[in-house]
Amino acid sequence: MAYVSPFHRSARALTLSLSISLLLAACSTDVLSPPARIDTSMRVSSVQPVRQAAYPAVETPMGDFTDAPENAMPVETGDMASGQRLPMIDSAAAGVQVAVANAGSQPLVVPPQGVNMDAMLGVAPASGSVVGLAEEQSREIAEGNASQPVVGGIGSDDVRQLGGQQQAMVAPDAGGDADLPMLTPERQAAEEARRAAFLEQEQRATLRKREVREERQVAFLPRAGNPLSGPDSEPDFTGRMPAAEIACRQRLKKLRVEFTDVARISKGKSCGIDYPIELTGLSGGIDVKPAVKLNCQVTEAFAKWVKSELAPSARYRYLSGIKTIKPLGGYSCRTMNSGRGNPMSEHARGNAIDVGKFVLNSGKEIDVRKPGFFAFREKGLLKAVRTDSCKYFSTVLGPGSDRHHKDHFHFDLRSRKSGYRHCD
Repeated sequence: MAYVSPFHRSARALTLSLSISLLLAACSTDVLSPPARIDTSMRVSSVQPVRQAAYPAVETPMGDFTDAPENAMPVETGDMASGQRLPMIDSAAAGVQVAVANAGSQPLVVPPQGVNMDAMLGVAPASGSVVGLAEEQSREIAEGNASQPVVGGIGSDDVRQLGGQQQAMVAPDAGGDADLPMLTPERQAAEEARRAAFLEQEQRATLRKREVREERQVAFLPRAGNPLSGPDSEPDFTGRMPAAEIACRQRLKKLRVEFTDVARISKGKSCGIDYPIELTGLSGGIDVKPAVKLNCQVTEAFAKWVKSELAPSARYRYLSGIKTIKPLGGYSCRTMNSGRGNPMSEHARGNAIDVGKFVLNSGKEIDVRKPGFFAFREKGLLKAVRTDSCKYFSTVLGPGSDRHHKDHFHFDLRSRKSGYRHCD
């Protein structure tokens, strides 16, 4: 291996560096530098088309391209070469006229107003013009023939209808469909009568549904009267029997009670029965003579007491059932004990019944008055009446209670806040 001195090595490295610098300088001046500025307003001279374009030279407002620099790329169309240059893509000249090469190498020129396909296909309208939807609506509004009202001034205080008065909608012919044969006058009258009957039936059904809905919503209890009215004025009354009254009467029927509903009794706010009944008989064939007018609640309590207590006690002591009960009073518009200034009696609301005698099936009459000293069975029966009836009534009064009840038993369902039962 030959020895190379450090001096020769330095000379070679310096020569190599100078050669590379000269080559780079030559390339920078002739090859890498574009012949013109890239961002000029005329064209991009350093970019040449890859394919041959089929666009002919077009004269633009920018001038003739024949004065372009010599390094511009010519554009060839078909087999012919022209000296014009390719216009800029986004220039005005690129969109004015476009030529497309067809099968016969003949250019197809697109007119500025576009292509009329209807005329080319032979289906153009006779008038030569097509009216759009917006134009047709504008004509209708201008002539006042719009089917819908046209309003102007929306958003301001001056809102008005445009296009004349609103046109009335034309009602369809009542005679029937135009495609069907005309109806005879008789048939048309029959159709109108049938339609009227159907409408009337629909109205009745609607009213019936409304009445049923109102009956379900309205409370069936008597409404409270006007607090400013006088003491003798009558309260408002619906006339419809409440569900509680209906249920009470159903229970009376199960107890075999003989009764009839009578008209409402009303004598002001203090006296009266909204839904009175007239009691004529009890279970076991027991008659109530004379008949008395009571409310349903006290009648039910009286019927249960007679069936469960009085009738068994009479059979136990006299080996005979009860045939007749003789009441001394039912409804009566009066005060307690008929005393002046006393509170109103429960009789004033049909909530009490007085009994004077019991008649057995054997014909024996048991008077409620205090029996004699040796009337042991009568004493036992009357004592049972006083004791057992207190389970069904809130007030029981009889002989020995006071001078007003020496000849009868008084039974009522007076309501007390404490729930106290007075049996004397």
